Amino acid sequence: MTDLPAFIIGTLCALGGTFGYVKTGSIPSVAAGITVGALYTCAGLRIRAGQSYGNEIAILASLVLAGSSMPRAARTGKGLPIGLSVLATYGLVYYGIKLKQVYSR
Repeated sequence: MTDLPAFIIGTLCALGGTFGYVKTGSIPSVAAGITVGALYTCAGLRIRAGQSYGNEIAILASLVLAGSSMPRAARTGKGLPIGLSVLATYGLVYYGIKLKQVYSR
């Protein structure tokens, strides 16, 4: 079930970006949310199908999410960027461990 976290984080990112657009009209918010959500979903689908590069795509999505949320979390201290940073960190750690397991076989 290593695909489940990717689907959950992807859904949260897509919904969050959409909510940000509805609330503030921010096009970058919806674009980033949908893009990162799509990356996580792609990763989850590849992992579920046993295809290559699923874990790597999940790590890429986590890096993109971390790169956009962590500086804002540090600068503003607001809940949303902190929550996104936690999700990104979870994704990096979880899929980093999974990737290490794949290559250590």
